[in-house]
Amino acid sequence: MRFGIFGSAQAKRGGPDVDSGAGFREFVDYNVEAEALGYQSSFVVEHHFTGFGQISATLNLLTWVGARTNSLRLGTAVMVLPWHNPVLLAEQVATMDLLSGGRIDLGIGPGYRYNEFAGFCIPMEEAEERFDESVGVMIKAWTSDQPWSHRGKYWQFDNVVVEPPTAESIKKVARRGYNLLLDQFAPFEQIGDRIALYKAEVEALGRAYDPSTLAVARSINVVMTEGERQKALEARLAARLRTEALAQRPDGQNKASIMSYASTIEGAEAGTLYGSPDEIAAKLQMLREMGAEYVLLNCVGGAKTLRRFAREVMPAFSGAPVGSAV
Repeated sequence: MRFGIFGSAQAKRGGPDVDSGAGFREFVDYNVEAEALGYQSSFVVEHHFTGFGQISATLNLLTWVGARTNSLRLGTAVMVLPWHNPVLLAEQVATMDLLSGGRIDLGIGPGYRYNEFAGFCIPMEEAEERFDESVGVMIKAWTSDQPWSHRGKYWQFDNVVVEPPTAESIKKVARRGYNLLLDQFAPFEQIGDRIALYKAEVEALGRAYDPSTLAVARSINVVMTEGERQKALEARLAARLRTEALAQRPDGQNKASIMSYASTIEGAEAGTLYGSPDEIAAKLQMLREMGAEYVLLNCVGGAKTLRRFAREVMPAFSGAPVGSAV
């Protein structure tokens, strides 16, 4: 199995005595250590208007991470296309991919938080249409070497060609289809169902299923006592409820999958890797048996969890699954 990290950084608000950038610099250092410990990638979020300092300029922060690392893949989870000019975003991603030596993994999505759509004055009902149109524009931008034009419902471009020229890695992904990132909240059983559906759809298109094209995000916290577990789960649930409050529409009709999971302690625990190293290993083995070979870890315990997982759990999953073909 392969492991990456997943999460966010925070910039604190305050007066002249508060170093608002400290959280970002610490996050960059955290990524440098993750690479040294053997983690494959770092995926970060894009969020706006939260009031608690989540990452908004995602590509800017990842560019700093890329400049400080050598092999760590740089992922977005996810850039919300309805809020971005697709040509400008395509150019920014191409620039970052060239500077990093082809290390960018662009995760994209239509968005799910009502407060963000409201803040941008974009109707949430337009999210899927805007997403689909932007995907088409970005693929054209990355695969066209000659000037082109676009006349869509939401975007219009005349005689443009994206600069800089894109890396071949981006062109390959654009031509062959997309990879899949599964969220960190879904229960393990639901993750298994989604992996099976993805595998079936890939094979129905005449392609062989490649586990490297699918990643699963999981929150991880190494806890050794029942008291520690309960405290961690209560914090997890509180964070979930805070996110749901930002995401929910005034009419209560947000149908995003993240809003469908049980808002209980049991529901909060259902998708996590919380427990002792042995308990975490058992859950990872369950994911492996479902067909997941790439896991992105949101390390709640920070660098301590990052190091402990690398030392006590990661080595057991470094080889191929038992019984697999070599």
